[in-house]
Amino acid sequence: MAASRFINRLVDRVDKIDPESLQSHLLRLAQEHGFLETIFQSIQEGILVINMDGLLIYANRAAEGMVGLDFAKSKGRSVVRLLRSWGWEHLLEPRRDSEEDWARVVTREIELTYPDHRYISVYAKPFKGAAEDGHGVLIILRDISRERNLEASVIESERINAVKNLAAGLAHEIGNPLNALNIHLQLLLRELDEVKDDAVRQSLKDLATVARSEIERLHAINTQFLGAIRPQKAELKPEHPEQILQETLNVMRMEFENRRINVSLELSESIPVVHLDAAQIKQVYFNVLKNAIEAMPDGGALRIVFSVGDIFVDIAFIDTGCGIAPEELGRVFEPYHTTKQKGNGLGLMIVQRILEEHGGEIELSSKQGEGTRFRIRLPRSERRVRQLSASGTETHD
Repeated sequence: MAASRFINRLVDRVDKIDPESLQSHLLRLAQEHGFLETIFQSIQEGILVINMDGLLIYANRAAEGMVGLDFAKSKGRSVVRLLRSWGWEHLLEPRRDSEEDWARVVTREIELTYPDHRYISVYAKPFKGAAEDGHGVLIILRDISRERNLEASVIESERINAVKNLAAGLAHEIGNPLNALNIHLQLLLRELDEVKDDAVRQSLKDLATVARSEIERLHAINTQFLGAIRPQKAELKPEHPEQILQETLNVMRMEFENRRINVSLELSESIPVVHLDAAQIKQVYFNVLKNAIEAMPDGGALRIVFSVGDIFVDIAFIDTGCGIAPEELGRVFEPYHTTKQKGNGLGLMIVQRILEEHGGEIELSSKQGEGTRFRIRLPRSERRVRQLSASGTETHD
């Protein structure tokens, strides 16, 4: 190594060098050492140097963090146990004469659980000049946890997509016989009009009506399930979010009146146009409003408040219902998780996915016994355009 040869030459000639020259050479050596040390301590890769007795010669800060050692305390101490746990103690074995000039390099990916769980790519190379006997091992460590986690995420995503496709096909096949059953029950109800015995006719009609109602419920669950696992791509157009909400409220007006729920709508002075899929946002509104209705079975009040920020148009739905228990808050958006007797646990998951497709988000806050607030956030159209022109790839904030 160049630095070692420089030191050897310096030692050989130290008696012949005048004090000023010696001071200059020592200063140069200190500067080179400091420069290299700064580089080694700055890089993200860990560096370990071990002599052929298994004693630690050098470790930079990155290596200390990855392996969980303190170089100041471990310098000169054996790290054979570390190499043994990695399966590399053979690197310290002396080479046979026939292999003296052979270069050895070992690479491996290992999983560490201490001091933190992480995956490390390790490169090891025996070399000359690191110790008194002229041999040592250089080990370079690189944290690949992010790459491994990303790879695992891709595999999991592919597995989930395969399950979704299978489930979508199954749901589609279930939908066909449900439609057929519904049609035949309609025909059966018509035929029952020909039954002369009033009591028998009414009894059979009641049974057929119950069966048809259950089939319609199964069809609604099946449709929501399909929408949850294979959502339609949003077709974004300039729309007025407050107008879409007003249309949804008009459709649900009788349900609010029957439940004795007073609805108030508070609009800001100027609500901008937002690029959104009107049908999908109407579904978002419907599901959130349905949640509020079911949270107030004995009546109550629902405030809907629009507000406009620099990035989002916010719509807050604040009810005076039963609220949500703290232990349930984190699971509200999970599929099939519901606290309702007739719920299927898909509504809020669909809401979340639609908003994500729009580049928006939903926030939830609640206090048990007092009420719940859902806040829908839709990105402003001009903000979306500004992001697109700036990056070329971003579609939302």
